[in-house]
This record gives sequence, C-alpha cells and structure tokens, in this order.
Amino acid sequence: MTPGTEQALAEAVRAAHAAREPLAIEGAGSKRAMLRPVQAARTLSTRGLTGITLYKPAELVISARAGTPVAEIEAALAEQGQQIIAEPPDLSALLGAGGATLGGVVATNLSGPRRIAWGSMRDHVLGIRAVKGDGEIFRSGGRVLKNVTGLDLCKLLAGSHGTLGVLTEITFKVLPAAEATGTLALAVPDLGAGVRALSAGLGSPFGVSGAALLPMGMAAMGLPGPVALLRIEDFSESVTYRTGRLREVLAPFGEISLFDGQAARSLWRGVRDATFLDAAPEDAVWRLSVAPSAAPAVCAALPGAKLLLDWGGGLIWVAGEASEAMHQAVVAAAGTGSFTLFRAPDALRHAVAVLPPEPPALAAISTRVKALLDPAGILNPGRMGR
Repeated sequence: MTPGTEQALAEAVRAAHAAREPLAIEGAGSKRAMLRPVQAARTLSTRGLTGITLYKPAELVISARAGTPVAEIEAALAEQGQQIIAEPPDLSALLGAGGATLGGVVATNLSGPRRIAWGSMRDHVLGIRAVKGDGEIFRSGGRVLKNVTGLDLCKLLAGSHGTLGVLTEITFKVLPAAEATGTLALAVPDLGAGVRALSAGLGSPFGVSGAALLPMGMAAMGLPGPVALLRIEDFSESVTYRTGRLREVLAPFGEISLFDGQAARSLWRGVRDATFLDAAPEDAVWRLSVAPSAAPAVCAALPGAKLLLDWGGGLIWVAGEASEAMHQAVVAAAGTGSFTLFRAPDALRHAVAVLPPEPPALAAISTRVKALLDPAGILNPGRMGR
C-alpha cells in the first residue's frame, strides 16, 4: 500500500488495527535487510508522501514528507550552500537497495562520521507528524529552532524502526556546508596506535569532524597498512591553518599525508557508506558501539573478520561468515558495548538476537510505550526482536 496523503495512510493503519492485521512499515524499502524480517501480510510504504513542505534557509530549518528521497533534500540544500548535519549514509551498496527516504533515515537514526562533532540524526529533528498504531494522527515538536512544544516524541520515534508509529513529515535543522575540507591520513603500526592518534586529534582544539580507522589501509593511495583519518571542515583559510596545526600534534604517531577537496570527500563517503568494509555479498554485517579505548581488543577478538572503525573507534563495522557461531563471537567481542545485526540471510536474522536485550526496567517501560502507541502491535512486529 502506498497512500498519497497522510489521511489515507491513517485510514489504512486504522483498518489494519481493527482487523489486527500486522503491517510491514517502510519508505523505499532500502533498509529492509536490517534487523529481523517482519512477518506481515501487507507492506505500508510512505513512498507516496513526498515533497519539501517548508524550507527557510535563513532560519536553517527544513520540513519534508517522510517519503521524500534523501537525495532530493540534499540537492535542495546544496543549492543554498547547506547540508544535513548528521551526514546520513547511503547504504545501497551494503544493503542491496537504494533510494533512502527521509522517514527511513530518521526511523533508523542513521548518522555518518560527523556524528562525533555534531550529534546523531535524532538530535537535529525539531518536529514530526506521524500516525499511531490505531490510526490516530499526531504531531510533536514544531518548526522553529527554539522549540518547547509538548512531549519530545521526536526522539522516541527516531530509531524506533517504525515500531511505534508511521512518520509522515519531519522538520529538522540544517547547517551551512563547509567551504573546504582537509583530511590527514596517518600510517600507523597497529589499531592501538591508530585509536590513540584519533583520540589525540579529537582532544585537540582544532575541531575534528571525522575520525576513522581503516585496518586494511588504502593500497591504491600508497598506504597499505592501518590508516587513521582525521577530517577538518570549514572556510578554506581555517582548514589550511588547522590541518597544519593538527599535523604538528599528530607527528609523533607516524607518517602523515594530506588529502583535500574531492579526494578528501571521496574518502569520507567510503567511511560514511561503509564501502571501505569491503563486505562480500555472502557476508553478514554487524555494527558495534563500544568505548573507543576498547576497540583494539574488540577487533583482536575477531581474527579474520573485515573491519572498519569510525567515530574515533567507538563505531566498529564487522563483516564475516553468516553463521550463528560468528554472531556469538561478535556479541562476545562487543562485551558491555552494543551490537546490531545489520545484514544477514533471513535464516540467521530469525535465529539470533539482532539487538542486545534491554535491562528489565527499560524493557518494562518499552512495553508500556509500545502499548500506548501501537496497542494491537501491528507496526513492524518483531523488527527489533520483540
């Protein structure tokens, strides 16, 4: 089902609620391979809800319907020299489907390398319109930066993977795009040294907006071993000065190369979209969130796995054999951190936990919230493993 209006979408949800009929909720379906497969008779898509409904460049605010392609929004922002702050990834190569929508990005709360400097997608959402599991239309937040309207349901629905409501419109903050970008690439002897270099860069006063580590290096650019990447974005003169000063801070860690302009942007697209992970089609893919200082030990516990580190080492992409044994090894390596089974064959996604279990107290709250927003449990049942 692809209703063309919010009211028609609400009526479809209302009918499913009355019939106790589960619905698979999606935008363009680009993230269908994530988490656990949804068992539902019908799919409800927001693809018919498209278009930018408000854009005030001077106020750094934009609103768009949930089914609007992210590429369309990025193009409109680029015309005004602006950008989406959280740098959401294009995971079409990883998940096998493209055309990500705004609603899908917010519902999954996916953010790119800039998260360490500016926060996640959730942090920039000002307001939403959405449909509850009983078909009721509701809104939260507003369309201004100084926004104190009502309960903050925006953050609750961001990252809920369509299990609490169907987003129909989102308002969020934007920022001016950087005039220039510069990236320092350090050849480091091992992952421990690489994480320490990233930490030194992030702890410096020079405004690092990206800090990643490529365990396999960049052979095509003459850097075959582990490579640490640190990015600075701003006005040209500022980038030149700050990359020079940052180079001085990082000199003790090893040989340093400088990439700027299109070469630097290409590097960070590879990090953002996890193409540097080089996952084979048959590989399962996990995403781990750990303390950066723990990252080298986590990686060492997964010999043979393909790895990519972002967010100063706090985010680890892992690709490996799509088996329960490998899954358990990844979960064990994550330890007290968090894991997400990002991509795997349906059989594995059904057989194992795709997210860590919630502590009992938090699980009780989640159950109560779900009962209030989706009383019949028809929205993406089982997607998050519950």
